[in-house]
Amino acid sequence: MRALLLAAGLGTRLRPVTDHVPKCLVPIRGKPLLGYWFDLLFGAGVESAVVNTHHFPDAVRAFVDSSPWRDRIHLVHEEELLGTGGTVLRTSGFFGNEPFLVIHADNLSRFDVARFIETHRTRPGGTEMTMMTFRTDDPRSCGIVKLDGRGVVTELHEKVADPPGDIANGAVYIFEPSVVAFLAGLPGPFIDLSTQVLPRYMGRICTFHNADFHRDIGTPESLRLAQTEYPAAG
Repeated sequence: MRALLLAAGLGTRLRPVTDHVPKCLVPIRGKPLLGYWFDLLFGAGVESAVVNTHHFPDAVRAFVDSSPWRDRIHLVHEEELLGTGGTVLRTSGFFGNEPFLVIHADNLSRFDVARFIETHRTRPGGTEMTMMTFRTDDPRSCGIVKLDGRGVVTELHEKVADPPGDIANGAVYIFEPSVVAFLAGLPGPFIDLSTQVLPRYMGRICTFHNADFHRDIGTPESLRLAQTEYPAAG
C-alpha cells in the first residue's frame, strides 16, 4: 500500500514555533514529526509515500534527503494550498486504482499499521474508507464521531461546544479509489476533507480504534504534552 502524508499546513496555532520551522518538522524529543511517520509506515511495509509541501519547503526537502527512507518518498510542492481533499485529488495518480493511506502528518501517532490495513480489507459492506479514531482528552477541539454496532460512523461533530462523547477522528484514513472519483466531482481546486467530504460519507466510513497513542500537535500545550507522554525517540 502507498500513502499520502499531508504536510503543507502553516501551523498558525503553534506560533512562534512554526515561524522558523514547518509544523511537520516540529521535533518531539528531538525527532521531527515526519520522522516518526516515515519510521512507522515504512517499518510496517508501506511501499512508498507522497509528501506535499508549502510552508518552508526547502527544510522539508532537506529532511527527506537526509532520511534513510528517501528513496521511497516523493515530494509535491503546492504554491497555493489545495486543501486536504484537493491534495488527495492532485496526487491520486500516484495510487492508481488501489486503496491508499491519507495521513495528517502534523499529528503524532503510534499504532499497528498492518492491523489498520487489515481492518480496512475486512470492513463492512458498503463502506468506502476507514478512519482511525482515538479517545481525546479535549473533545471540543476535535471531530467527535458516533458509531453504529458495526463500528461505522453515523455522525461527525466537528469542534462543537457540546460534543456527544470523546471518541475522535484521528485524521488518518484509508481511501478506496471511489473516494477519488467523488473528489473529482467537487468544485475545486481547494477541497477540504473535514467539511466537504466526510459529512457526505456518513454510514460509509469504517473505523479502526487507536488505543496505543495519538495526539494532535495543534497548540503549544499539546506539543508540551507530547514531549512528556511519548517514549524517547528511537
